[in-house]
Amino acid sequence: MRGFVWLDKPVKRSADDKQFLPSVKISSNTSKFKYKNSIGDRSAIRMSRIVSETVRLGLDDVRWIVLGDDDTFFFAENLVRVLSKYDHNQFYYVGKSSETHKQNIHFSYNMAYGGAGFAISYPLAKTLEKMQDRCLHRYPKLYGLDDRIQACMAELGVPLTVEMGFHQLDIYGDAFGLLAAHPIAPLLSLHHLDVIEPIFPNTGRIQSLRRLKMPMKLDSAGLMQQSICYDSAQNWTISVSWGYATQIFRGIVPARKMEIPLRTFANWYRMHNEDGFSMKTRPLSTNACHRPFVYVLSNAIYNRATNRTASEYIQTHYSDSECNWKETTDPSHVWRVEVYKMRDPNFWDKPPRRNCCRVLPLTKEGTIAVDIGECREGEIIEL
Repeated sequence: MRGFVWLDKPVKRSADDKQFLPSVKISSNTSKFKYKNSIGDRSAIRMSRIVSETVRLGLDDVRWIVLGDDDTFFFAENLVRVLSKYDHNQFYYVGKSSETHKQNIHFSYNMAYGGAGFAISYPLAKTLEKMQDRCLHRYPKLYGLDDRIQACMAELGVPLTVEMGFHQLDIYGDAFGLLAAHPIAPLLSLHHLDVIEPIFPNTGRIQSLRRLKMPMKLDSAGLMQQSICYDSAQNWTISVSWGYATQIFRGIVPARKMEIPLRTFANWYRMHNEDGFSMKTRPLSTNACHRPFVYVLSNAIYNRATNRTASEYIQTHYSDSECNWKETTDPSHVWRVEVYKMRDPNFWDKPPRRNCCRVLPLTKEGTIAVDIGECREGEIIEL
């Protein structure tokens, strides 16, 4: 992978900057293009032309051009995995729309959002370069870079290929509910990390990303993939978002419900209503018996001899309100969850299927243990 940072003007760079940071490129002048959007910024024209200007660099052996904002965090190994599924010699425009329904109505459900990042196959990028300036002259009233790119894609007749692992994160508040029920797809990007709360509680935003790098380096293919299982002895439902968080729910919650994100966040217009989102969500219950006990990643290691990871999740919060259910054990005494998982870098080469998890016998006080792996013959998510 090669990368460039495209700026509107030169900046001073130290020797360390030049050694450790991507090369800087300066965008060409865009004053010949009109910009007539009253609430946007004409820098969108410059940024939309980055794809064409990258093509004009004449680089060798390029398959894809991937574009993201200055606050986009990419998971590079997973990005390579996903793009390798597609024939890079054909025309592909790969990305994802917003989590906020109104954003997609205002812009387009057919648009890859630039903050989430998107990928354009190199033959398509070269074709775009030949017509983009003419295309841009036709759309002076558009807002940003991504709707300008999509407008040109529409003229080229190329649809959006959706990959669910791109995350625009057009939300406010705590993204926990969204990330703890990640779709069955590789995690590709996170955006607006300066807007949402830190993804790990009681840490800063940079510290949160550093913590996430720990499981990412061990098993990027499995990062944030949700597994669901049941503890029949305790009458619990357990959800593991590997490398991120574990939840324990009282009672038996069907997998169909568990895979729906809890609404721990507001949409881009700071509204919490269900129809404000582009995906199905479920509310946080006011009933203490239905609220999860949450455990977040504290450590992860890899055993080369067994090709297995061991990760630890520590209790972060639970409802102090009393629950009077008699048919289930109170999980408040569990302060730690151990998760064991076989590393499988080829996991996404197979048809997508959620990993199964199994509760392991363990005698450590205050700790439960879970094993995660491919579902065995006949194994399903049921009690």
